[in-house]
Amino acid sequence: MWTDLASSLRLPVMCAPMTFASSLELTLACCRAGVVAGWQGMQITDIDEFAAYLRTLADAESEARHAGQLFAPHAVNLAAGLVKDPDLGAQKLALCEQLRVPLVFSSLGDPAELAKRVHGWGGRLIHDVVSVPHAAKAIAAGVDGLMLTCAGAGGHSGTLTPFAFVPKVRSMFDGLLVVGGGIADGAGVAATLALGADIACMGTRFIATHESGAPEGHKRMIAEAGMDDIFPSAAMNGVSANWIRQSVTAVGLDPDDMLPQRGPRRGAQMPDGVVPWLHIFSAGHSVGLIDEVAPVQTVVDRLAEEFAAAWIAAGGDWRQRLAQRGRVGGLTAEVVAPVSVTDMMGR
Repeated sequence: MWTDLASSLRLPVMCAPMTFASSLELTLACCRAGVVAGWQGMQITDIDEFAAYLRTLADAESEARHAGQLFAPHAVNLAAGLVKDPDLGAQKLALCEQLRVPLVFSSLGDPAELAKRVHGWGGRLIHDVVSVPHAAKAIAAGVDGLMLTCAGAGGHSGTLTPFAFVPKVRSMFDGLLVVGGGIADGAGVAATLALGADIACMGTRFIATHESGAPEGHKRMIAEAGMDDIFPSAAMNGVSANWIRQSVTAVGLDPDDMLPQRGPRRGAQMPDGVVPWLHIFSAGHSVGLIDEVAPVQTVVDRLAEEFAAAWIAAGGDWRQRLAQRGRVGGLTAEVVAPVSVTDMMGR
């Protein structure tokens, strides 16, 4: 059951873990605003910094609870293969276990061993997938939830439409479903739940916030770009991802004639001093819905108003449905029927 998660959220929303953007300030702001705060644990290579990050979050949660204030859980993103690393990986997992990190977000590989480790301290594992076969393997590995990365997402986007991907996986799995890809407003959150998912994941929307660790130029470019400015390319790091055209031209490259890759899963030779993600900016199709850089609290307040208009007014009870999800992932025995788009819109 996910009763504890349901009761700790203001909205069924998660901030995606993102390279460079996942600052401690962003994570804290999301927790305090009442949305799941994903953060990128893999980019931290200093164990003391990783420990300080975790302890700061634990202290902030304790203070909020003592004051009777809302504090949503955070979710650290770790590669599934981290369990095989006897050095930094082992130290990170030991700290997560010591502090009983409630949610771990995993990607890249078989999550079976990581799931066992996380379950050992009472935590829950959500694994990132982009296809139905990937989802089936993760379910068999014993994960508690799945992150379905769909077409339109920033970063390493999926290619499947959520209108087919989400219902298909829901028919296989009664655990937590998080869905990302082009979502930036409350109507998108409501639509995600109508498909049968439990939480909508947003990355691009939270990059363009005051607390984000992304460069200021990245934030401004998201607010100024349109959907047509987003294009996929594997030239940056060897794996196809969505990028903002203007950031590519700014470093002297041509989005319509990208340099050849240096080999399988290897990006092209970048200009001197140019680092993808830091100097070439990624974003999803949701840039078309974002026109300002704002504080996290302002973003969440607006999402709450939009979501209420699209979902709560139509009679849906997302918190009850989330609370009743199965504790451990597995084959579904009885799937909760999703609210139809027709019913949601009152037609």
